[in-house]
Amino acid sequence: QVQLVESGGGLVQAGGSLRLSCAASGRTFSVYKMGWFRQAPGKEREFVAAIGWSGGGTYYADSVKGRFTISRDNAKNTVYLQMNSLKFEDTGVYGCASSTYRSIATNPEYLYDYWGQGTQVTVSS
Repeated sequence: QVQLVESGGGLVQAGGSLRLSCAASGRTFSVYKMGWFRQAPGKEREFVAAIGWSGGGTYYADSVKGRFTISRDNAKNTVYLQMNSLKFEDTGVYGCASSTYRSIATNPEYLYDYWGQGTQVTVSS
């Protein structure tokens, strides 16, 4: 199994920045890609960004493109999400997920085998 632990969430003013981390452990050799999702209370969970573990290709939701950057440090088994120019609507619980499926698709939740518990991001006006 793969264990994922997110960190870096917090309270930030609109326009500010946060950097989230997702540390993976366990059978990480099986990971093909990792992604970030977020969910606000009472709303659907949505895809934010994904990165290929080996190739490093990145993919972003339109809502965060140009503001968020996903990156990885394979040596540390860690994926990061740099969030700049944060907006109030970015508020939510951000969770990372890992996928073992060798597919170029990134958005579907069923592609992800393991999930972290999430970290809260709150953007104030």
